[in-house]
Amino acid sequence: MEKIVQRFLERQDLEKAEFAELVRCAADPESADALRARAMELRRRYYGDKVYTRGLIEFTNYCQNDCYYCGIRRGNRLAVRYRLTKEEILECCREGYALGFRTFVLQGGEDGYYTDGRMEDVIRSVKEAYPDCALTLSVGEKSYESYRRFRQAGADRYLLRHETADDAHYRRLHPASQSPERRRQCLWDLKELGYQVGAGFMVGSPGQTAECLAEDLLFLRRLAPQMVGIGPFLPHHDTIFARERAGSVELTLYLLSVIRILLPKALIPATTALGTADPEGRERGLLAGANVVMPNLSPVGKRKQYELYDNKICTGEEAAECLGCLARRVESVGFRLVSERGDAAM
Repeated sequence: MEKIVQRFLERQDLEKAEFAELVRCAADPESADALRARAMELRRRYYGDKVYTRGLIEFTNYCQNDCYYCGIRRGNRLAVRYRLTKEEILECCREGYALGFRTFVLQGGEDGYYTDGRMEDVIRSVKEAYPDCALTLSVGEKSYESYRRFRQAGADRYLLRHETADDAHYRRLHPASQSPERRRQCLWDLKELGYQVGAGFMVGSPGQTAECLAEDLLFLRRLAPQMVGIGPFLPHHDTIFARERAGSVELTLYLLSVIRILLPKALIPATTALGTADPEGRERGLLAGANVVMPNLSPVGKRKQYELYDNKICTGEEAAECLGCLARRVESVGFRLVSERGDAAM
């Protein structure tokens, strides 16, 4: 096992160069095994064998942004756009609640149609109908005042992947109209307002280096979010990165273990991207330290249209309707699916 891995297992206060060295140790099987073992020890200490479910509702694929890697970016004229009405969103929640979900995730592009007032109406309606459930939003960068209004309306959590904490790398992945400083400030605003906050990044995105990933780990340590979502970069055919190689599943799993050790009480999903990249990706993610899965509650006819990357799995065992199938997969690696809100450990 590499010396830097041993040091990280003992103390997590590494500097950037040391984190970069830790990232480069992913190719060493002994190091990966040691980190995975510690990650599983911590995961079981704080969460036992529980795996929490989140009912994902992808309610709009309109987006004002033009992120170079994303299939629903504004500039993709071939994307088939849709929006769910409030009634359709509530119907998704109704079906999800009957299936046992106690957290709903409203995820969408940055769609100007959903003004603060419309979002507040949806939030209040969901919380009034399901007061025992947590409501998570994932609708991008907003003003402090918008976040405050959503919080007062009843939103509990907010997911906003920072995508990369390295400024130069961020600018390679986004147009000049988007700012890494703005992205990070949104996360600090959300923390200040009392949300349970989720950040995260892609693994293997074009131009990413070990130093970029070191910046991500440093930022996560500073932010100390309650949730961290990472997944391999997967190209989309209608983007400038269509011919780029997908991110490494092995490196993603390695970093899941690193993040579990860095933030032992975090809620960490085994993502759809991981399941898309590897048929057993979510099971492997759980064995690397993840403790959340996010089956899709969106209307079946819309799931393929919310295509952030190619070949997204959108029917079958990742769908909410086959929760039993997913439960068996979770049990096959020694865990159990539970119907709880699943708040972060205190």
